[in-house]
Amino acid sequence: QVQLVESGGGLVQPGGSLRLSCAASGRTFSSSTLGWFRQAPGKEREFVAAINWNGAITSYADSVKGRFTISRDNAKNTVYLQMNSLKPEDTAVYYCAVSRRPWPARPRLGVDYDHWGQGTQVTVSS
Repeated sequence: QVQLVESGGGLVQPGGSLRLSCAASGRTFSSSTLGWFRQAPGKEREFVAAINWNGAITSYADSVKGRFTISRDNAKNTVYLQMNSLKPEDTAVYYCAVSRRPWPARPRLGVDYDHWGQGTQVTVSS
């Protein structure tokens, strides 16, 4: 059974940084795309970032480009999201997801992902 467990969320002041981790288990994910999505209260889930199977291809939402960095460690079956220069509008529950495809046709769409974690809360507030 595939499991994704996010960690690293918390409360941070504007301008601060957090590093989210997502540990995957149940099978190897070295040939899969991994992604991060987020959902703020009262809003729809939105794409944040994705990384292909070997880390050679990444994609970011315009709202986080230049501030967030996605990376992965296939030996540890883990994907990371380094978040810098955080803003109050980054407040949301952050979810990691895995796609069976090395790089799906629509990496920014949640429907192209097969498994999801439970989420970790990120709150940016002074």
